[in-house]
Amino acid sequence: MNRTISALVFGLALAGAAQAQTVVTDTDGNGSYSIEELTAAYPDMTPDVFAQVDVNGDGSVDADELAAAREQGVLAN
Repeated sequence: MNRTISALVFGLALAGAAQAQTVVTDTDGNGSYSIEELTAAYPDMTPDVFAQVDVNGDGSVDADELAAAREQGVLAN
């Protein structure tokens, strides 16, 4: 019984870890993410990738653009 419970808890912990998303912090509080803020979360961020994520080309990435980039596999979760 204890082994079953331990296995279940371990499995749930792994499932939660697999669903964890990379945390991006809006350090200046302006409601969008700069290339510097994204680079802090994604160290391999390049200007070309940032431009791909910044769909509307306004120089910052909003929550919808970030979510779309994750869904499309441009950025890892």
